[in-house]
Amino acid sequence: MYIEEKNAFPNSIVEAATAIPVFVGYTEFALDNSGSIINTPLRINSMADFVKHFGLAPKASFKFKPGDNSGFSLFRIDNYNFYNAIRFFFSNGGGPCYIISVGNYSEDITKQRLSAGISAASKADEATMIIVPEAVNLKSAADCYAIQQQMLKHCNELQNRIAILDIYDGYKKRSNDENDIVTVFRERIGSNSLSYGASYYPWVNTTIVSNSEVDFSNITEGLEDFRKILIAENSKLKTETDKIVKDVSHDELLAVDKLFKSQSKLYNDIMAEIRRQLNILPPSAAMGGVYTMMDNTRGVWKAPANVTLSNVTNSVVTISDSDQEDLNVPLNGMAVNALRNFPGEGTLVWGARTLDGNSQDWRYVNVRRTVIMIEESIKNIAKVFVFEQNDQNTWSALKSMINNFLLSLWKRGSLVGSSPDDSFSVRVGLIETMTNEDILNGILRISVLVAPVRPAEFVQISILQQLQKAN
Repeated sequence: MYIEEKNAFPNSIVEAATAIPVFVGYTEFALDNSGSIINTPLRINSMADFVKHFGLAPKASFKFKPGDNSGFSLFRIDNYNFYNAIRFFFSNGGGPCYIISVGNYSEDITKQRLSAGISAASKADEATMIIVPEAVNLKSAADCYAIQQQMLKHCNELQNRIAILDIYDGYKKRSNDENDIVTVFRERIGSNSLSYGASYYPWVNTTIVSNSEVDFSNITEGLEDFRKILIAENSKLKTETDKIVKDVSHDELLAVDKLFKSQSKLYNDIMAEIRRQLNILPPSAAMGGVYTMMDNTRGVWKAPANVTLSNVTNSVVTISDSDQEDLNVPLNGMAVNALRNFPGEGTLVWGARTLDGNSQDWRYVNVRRTVIMIEESIKNIAKVFVFEQNDQNTWSALKSMINNFLLSLWKRGSLVGSSPDDSFSVRVGLIETMTNEDILNGILRISVLVAPVRPAEFVQISILQQLQKAN
């Protein structure tokens, strides 16, 4: 007597991950148990993981310059914002992601290093987005556009991820002339691989950097002028300000800082300005978090828009309805998604278009990302059938598995149609998708048609008056 167990159910397709960005930037260090991991993707799950392997933010450096009537100016000397960008990502719903460190804070931000990091991102097979927050910190706008073009090319070559881009100088208002920042972006970003990219404007004022993270040690140039202007406000501070330019202990510096905060309005104004400048961030990292949050709560097919950004007080530039018209529906199709302030609602993501806005196929971010997910899911299961018999049994098994997978997506609302037949179809087999010559050459062709859901981007309401009806 013996027992023979038989499988009762067919294999199923596992839905590919959609919410795993890869970030490229500069960190304090880059270490794991094996040593240096420069230009090596490392998966992390939290900010604590980031700090463990990549360290903290640098002490931001500013140049202080006194002005007229007790005024002042502050100029940022360094421009590293990768650490704060990752904090921005996690605060907006971010989860597992890959980090690629391309250098430390003693090295300049260069196109060559960021480019090497993008190339290394190919090793992060699981990634579905690529984000380079410090591209806009490059000294040359041309270098920034070169990096962003490489990001788009990278996504097009791999066909399993999308690039989230910032606008260079996106903290500035539009000038509507040949130097307009959005116009220049559209002219310089090129015309290749646009369906694999989405851009956002303007930059935003955040609360990522707190009061406790700034003090007078952020001022690395103009310290003597800084000291003089404080003394001019309050002569009692003279003795304590002497400590600013002397080598004293950390605890003593903290004591001096506490004294300033309690007795000097000017000092607090200066610290507030430092904090304000540090909190102006490009939105790409936050959008990575928004994509992740929407994927986890609603699904990749839901447009990542009409969502409030967390840890944001407002957008740096106020966008009106008329301002957005050119951003959203330009003649060349290169849509730039607006971040808009709405009373009582905060700063909302008010756009969900790719850079290929004139394409009926790839106009929307959620459509592009849904199709990527379907492609990757089917590709993963198709690997199982490589070198299997190219016959009816294999064709039927594949068709059944793909049909079941798409049916589950339709039931969850990712495909549009009143019935499965209206939403998708799968074809595979001799004559249907292949010829005898294909079979002789070892080729198995599968044809999948899907109708992904598209967002209701424009809501039009018509109201007409009518005559009173008889009682």
